[in-house]
Amino acid sequence: MRNLEKINNLVLKGDFEKADYKEQALSEYSNNPFIESLPPIFNEDDVLERFMVTPRITEQDKQSETNIRYHVLKRIKNLIQPLPIHFEVERRLSTLIRRGYLARNPLDKSFLERIRVLHQLREDEEEAYKYIDDRLNYIRSTADSLSIIGISGIGKTTAIERLLLMYPQVIKHELYEGQPFNRTQIVWLKIDCPYDGSLSTLCKSFFKAIDDLLGTRYLEKFGYLNRVTSTMLLHMTSLASMYGIGVLVIDEIQHLLHSKNDQEEMLNFFVTLSNTVGIPTVLIGTSKAQQLFKGNFRQARRAASDGSIIWDRMAEDSEEWEFFLETLWEFQCLKTQSELTEDVKKTFYEECQGITSVAVNLFILAQERALFDEANEEEKLTPKVIKKTAREDMKIIQPMMNALRKNDLKAMYKYEDIMINLDELMINHKRNTEYEGRIKEAMKERQNTMQYKRQDTIENLNVEVASIGIFDALTSKEIHKVVEKIVGESTIDTDYNVLKGQAIKELMELNQKAKERKEKPAPSMKLLPLLDIRERALKQKKHSYELLLAQGYIKNTLNEFY
Repeated sequence: MRNLEKINNLVLKGDFEKADYKEQALSEYSNNPFIESLPPIFNEDDVLERFMVTPRITEQDKQSETNIRYHVLKRIKNLIQPLPIHFEVERRLSTLIRRGYLARNPLDKSFLERIRVLHQLREDEEEAYKYIDDRLNYIRSTADSLSIIGISGIGKTTAIERLLLMYPQVIKHELYEGQPFNRTQIVWLKIDCPYDGSLSTLCKSFFKAIDDLLGTRYLEKFGYLNRVTSTMLLHMTSLASMYGIGVLVIDEIQHLLHSKNDQEEMLNFFVTLSNTVGIPTVLIGTSKAQQLFKGNFRQARRAASDGSIIWDRMAEDSEEWEFFLETLWEFQCLKTQSELTEDVKKTFYEECQGITSVAVNLFILAQERALFDEANEEEKLTPKVIKKTAREDMKIIQPMMNALRKNDLKAMYKYEDIMINLDELMINHKRNTEYEGRIKEAMKERQNTMQYKRQDTIENLNVEVASIGIFDALTSKEIHKVVEKIVGESTIDTDYNVLKGQAIKELMELNQKAKERKEKPAPSMKLLPLLDIRERALKQKKHSYELLLAQGYIKNTLNEFY
């Protein structure tokens, strides 16, 4: 078992494990080695136990010399306090990984077909990107994507990394149900979006992450300078299938706005990752990243098909903030254990505005100031100490904090990283917007919503019906075609179970017809000339040798060799 580590602060690495297959609570997750080798679905107690990190500050530490306590205080940086949003992210991540494997079951014939098609495409990689979508379109994908958007310092990266580490990163398979099954499974992969925002560099980061993990040389093989992004995507698709990658996490996606990438191209890239490459993706970024999802409604929807989580700062009057602050306040390393009075609470929130990392740093710095302040002999945390610490030791972030305190929209635009949903905040300031324009936009939105509600129904119904496993004579494409026809001919408010029943009925009839076609003996005489000659010999009451000789299938031995 390998210890957890971070290479160059970029590549998060987890554990290597040998496959241990477990019975599944849900039938659709059974008979799939990639899913059965995962840990059981976590409950809230599991998340609490594995997620929480509590720094240890003993009574002996508190009695230590000032210079020692200064170092002890740094332990507080390791604090990870589970909050309601962490449980929400864990649930989303858990379903993303498992549902992504439904259409990538290595025991399913479609998985082998996918590998075969990808091998053919790689033989003509210079042109393959032009028709890769068409070739793989009939092989269904159950990969979804999730976006997590939040202000800087709120704890997005820390949370997702901690949740990923609850799963082994690499699982080695050898035997499955007594049969040889030699495969390496990568459960998760996390990469940071390059600062230059280049999609090409992002692809290379993917290859490097696998190289760092497995000791391979894919970056050297597939990422050389003259590679175009579309060609590298083909190789990413191949590696994703080969290693059964469960989820790809891409952090700091707001960096894509720094480059010259076209917005449509960027969204297409993420859609391709989940649709064609077949990897469930989690996109993490600051509020700036919201600009990536504006414009093309369809592409934006597909780039975050499992929805988005808006991770805002904690509100002052919320139970979440109260709980967090009370937990944090226990980790004091001063002579006097300061009480968390209402005045202290108010001052502390005023200076950190409910941002997790700001709160933790303010708490540490305020204690450091109390340690070395000769005028504060009792070493107490008071509102005065907290204010002075924020004003002097955290001076660099004061313009941003002031923008939040005053709800100054103009200043917030300047510091976009601290903004959440700028559009909603601006609603009350668009007094001069023409009503006609707003009505047209609302109608467009409604049309799009109806269109994609129908598409969602098709996708969900297709997966559910195909997973029944009784339509063995039909291809995935044929099943999808029937489902699409049924949903297309029904009204938008038709009950889902009615559609499902109708789809199963039609598919059963179609499946039976397909079986009957296969059972009919196909005429083979034209395809097998030797059998044809034998049949003719029987009818003419001759020996087959005579006709074979006459047709030139048998040579005269003397003439042939002498």
